[in-house]
Amino acid sequence: MPISSSLTDAPLILGALTLRSRLCLGTGKYSSYELMRDALAASGAELVTVAVRRIPENEPPGGRFLDFLDRDRYALLPNTAGCFDAESAIRTARLARELLDTELIKVEVLGDQKTLLPDPLGTLQATETLAREGFTVLVYTSDDVRLAHHLENAGAAAVMPAGSPIGTGLGILNPVNLRLIVEQAKVPVIVDAGVGQASDVAIAMELGCDGVLLNTAVAAAREPVRMAHAVRLACEAGRHSYLAGRMARRLLANASSPVEGVIGAHA
Repeated sequence: MPISSSLTDAPLILGALTLRSRLCLGTGKYSSYELMRDALAASGAELVTVAVRRIPENEPPGGRFLDFLDRDRYALLPNTAGCFDAESAIRTARLARELLDTELIKVEVLGDQKTLLPDPLGTLQATETLAREGFTVLVYTSDDVRLAHHLENAGAAAVMPAGSPIGTGLGILNPVNLRLIVEQAKVPVIVDAGVGQASDVAIAMELGCDGVLLNTAVAAAREPVRMAHAVRLACEAGRHSYLAGRMARRLLANASSPVEGVIGAHA
């Protein structure tokens, strides 16, 4: 059944890019390129991430990683995964622009190998430099409210706070901070990292986030294509729930079927 025109939603705008889907998907950790391709299709995503430093070399024509990403269907978002200082992230971003012919970049400057949490100073430095060079910077950050504010002022086109550490599947650990980031931001807020299942996506969207980016939750699922379909539906449901506006919380019960005006109700 076609969706009612009254239930339509504004697109997600990232720089010069306009997206109908608010779900973004990664391309790592799949057991095969064919499975990756099918999961991407099931997700309905229009923006997919690519780790520039991990694109395989010397693959045969037709069987290369990039051959399984339809550029007419997907916008590619290269990222600087694996960079632990601003200089290497900036260098990787410049390489990505030449390799993939895009101004889009997801900036990741990680602090350490154990937690893979972002380094705040390096992240801010890389964001400032790349935004100044004309990149559309989507920046991976922690759920620190003030850091998100500084990154926006540094030129980020979107801030991407982690729901929880990368690859943990722990879900949204700090919904209060995410809500605070959403309320102060003038750019899109996209939850990135830590999502483990479809309900995590719905929670992020119900908090008012503009989108969700995930990878492991789909790639490591027992049935990746089915999970991709599930998170697609969760993203849409969570967005509509947020736009609809939740009911007020009450301390005491309130009957769903009011008795006022019912004949015999007070007899």
